Amino acid sequence: MILKTMRLSSLPINTLINLPKSLFLISPFRFRNPNRSLTVASRISSTLLRVSGVSSRPCGYWFSTNAAMTNVGEEDKQSIPSIELKENIELTDKERKIFDRLLSTLRYCNLDTQLRVAGGWVRDKLLGKESDDIDIAIDNMSGSEFLDKFKEYLSSRDEEVQGDTVIERNPDQSKHLETAKLRIYDQWIDFVNLRSEEYTENSRIPTMKFGTAKDDAFRRDLTINSLFYNINSGAVEDLTERGIDDLKSGKIVTPLPAKATFLDDPLRVLRAVRFGARFGFTLDEELKEAASSEEVRVALGEKISRERIGNEIDLMISGNGPVSAVTYLSDLKLFSVVFALPSSAEPSPPENCGSLSQSYLEAMWSLLKTPRPGKFSGEQRRLALYAAMFLPFRKTVYKDTKGKSIPVVNHIFKFSMKRKTSDAETVMNIHQTTERFRSLIPSLEVKKDVELDELTWAADILEHWKSITLNDPVIPATSKIRVLTGFLLRDIKDFWRVSLLTSLLLSATVDGSNDHQDIGQLDFQLERMRETYLTVEATIHELGKR
Repeated sequence: MILKTMRLSSLPINTLINLPKSLFLISPFRFRNPNRSLTVASRISSTLLRVSGVSSRPCGYWFSTNAAMTNVGEEDKQSIPSIELKENIELTDKERKIFDRLLSTLRYCNLDTQLRVAGGWVRDKLLGKESDDIDIAIDNMSGSEFLDKFKEYLSSRDEEVQGDTVIERNPDQSKHLETAKLRIYDQWIDFVNLRSEEYTENSRIPTMKFGTAKDDAFRRDLTINSLFYNINSGAVEDLTERGIDDLKSGKIVTPLPAKATFLDDPLRVLRAVRFGARFGFTLDEELKEAASSEEVRVALGEKISRERIGNEIDLMISGNGPVSAVTYLSDLKLFSVVFALPSSAEPSPPENCGSLSQSYLEAMWSLLKTPRPGKFSGEQRRLALYAAMFLPFRKTVYKDTKGKSIPVVNHIFKFSMKRKTSDAETVMNIHQTTERFRSLIPSLEVKKDVELDELTWAADILEHWKSITLNDPVIPATSKIRVLTGFLLRDIKDFWRVSLLTSLLLSATVDGSNDHQDIGQLDFQLERMRETYLTVEATIHELGKR
């Protein structure tokens, strides 16, 4: 097939998207390395976000986050009133059948055993939310021992277990306790024994031993996660004597002193942030002081695997409070610990880049929620938020072992968070296409070619376009923009809407500034961005039908 015979100038966009890769004429993206520095002040509001810049010494960034601290994320900026809890836990029919079967096992085997549902299930049920995450703590035997008793009971009834497994203790993989898993009425349930923990200095692996219910409650990360539901008695047990109160008042508090709790297991810092963002709760002042301390930040970076850190961050970004979560990470000075950069990164990153990343993230979050959010899958939404958050790093690179310049975003995903390679590739591709998308927006808004001949990245494509349309008597008025948009969408595929939103965030720079200037201002006029998004999206669909 010869490209010239296809009349490239009048092909629909969806035809261009499926052209063979070998026919592409787009030059590869080249990373620039501007040596510049900014001093950034950040102020956030619901419809207008501004980040003002004043030049300073290299690497000398200053962020004012006072307003951001009192306005934590557009998605859940409500004040925290007293929260109404359920007086009693209301069991579903399925939960009642499961618990009855467990109690029948105790009676059949004549066991003096207390079975307690622990943690998140209790919290969520008290908040009036359903949960299928049932973890049961046993007071006088291991999970595997109870599993054997359960099988004995079923055998007496000529029944077989639906499914079971025992996950052995594996401290190197952060699995500190044997867990038995049992499938009852088509639901998997975890069984562990009550325990107490002791940590030694410079070790993230605790010494585990059987403990009381009170020991187990106080070893939990947060008071709101320390509650038990006693299956035997049907009562909620608040053994820290503040779990219920903290849940009612919307507070994130550790059962034991916060600093000791975090030094024992620094991942608890990120869990505190995640739950605070998820429920819109307030972080306790002692907790915040401990979380932002140098000792805890060092411990988080040294004692916790990057995969576990990445899992927590993914849960934050995929949850309902990503802006609040990143705001906390920035305010607690954890941003640079979590998203660790290589020392060879150029240009040198700012000391507190979290505030600028937070501003981009909040703008993207707002845009994702308004223009028909059903168009974005969960995966597109997640990577859109990552793409926005890492916009300040889109032109930062580092040298690999072979001396090759690599985007620093690649390092963040693959090494700082241990995420999938495809996540890094998708976000980098979004960043690479945003500049091109940004240059096409004026033409797509008015549905005609606007200064397209001046686009450097499009020179090869337009040169070829001219050669095949030279003697064409009927050239559509939108032929250039159709061709360029088609090639762009072929590069970004299903993430073209995400790339469009990201390019709108870049268009927030006003007063004529660009990436090489020290003085600039980010002006997220969200209503205008929403209108532009809908207009450009409609134009692209229209071009695709022609």
